[in-house]
Amino acid sequence: MTAASARAQDWAVPVVRGALALAATAAITFSQDHSPAMGLLVFGIWAVVAGVVVGALSLRFVADRPTRTVTLVSAIVTAVAGLLALTLPAGLPFFLTLVSAWAAITGFLELYLGLRGRGKDAGARDRLAAGVFTAVLAVLFVLLPPDSVTAVGFFGAYLAILGVSLVIGGLSQKWAAAPGRGETPAAGAATPGTEQS
Repeated sequence: MTAASARAQDWAVPVVRGALALAATAAITFSQDHSPAMGLLVFGIWAVVAGVVVGALSLRFVADRPTRTVTLVSAIVTAVAGLLALTLPAGLPFFLTLVSAWAAITGFLELYLGLRGRGKDAGARDRLAAGVFTAVLAVLFVLLPPDSVTAVGFFGAYLAILGVSLVIGGLSQKWAAAPGRGETPAAGAATPGTEQS
């Protein structure tokens, strides 16, 4: 795949990320169990799947090498955090610590990519927004009172906001890059209905 064609498919990465976040949101929303075990289960499954899928998509579709590298590092951190959530003993302190540490690291990476790409990367604004949302989650999880219902609820709200933002941003990026968008007829081209017979 050429760099130009990969760049044209950049929109797929945020759309898939957003869809996965919304799927995890649904799991939290429709569950009455907001225990730390449930929070770690949803976080773990979402993080492993999102890390692997986004990492693979980034390798295939993200044309800019530094952006691809940082996105891949973030995907690996996410997948590792998910594995820890699924394998280590569940508990509220662990849930709060793991999610806040993951959010701090990946939020910083998103903010870096967003700031670095301003003015030259169509997805920079969406990365910047995702970085802000994730950094806010990290701060909330550090400052939260030890209450699992509130913690799991905030995590679900974060996923919902992130998911909607990424899907809208990715689709906007796709439509903006659609062939022929904003193009005008070439000079000298015949206007329909004015052809000479």
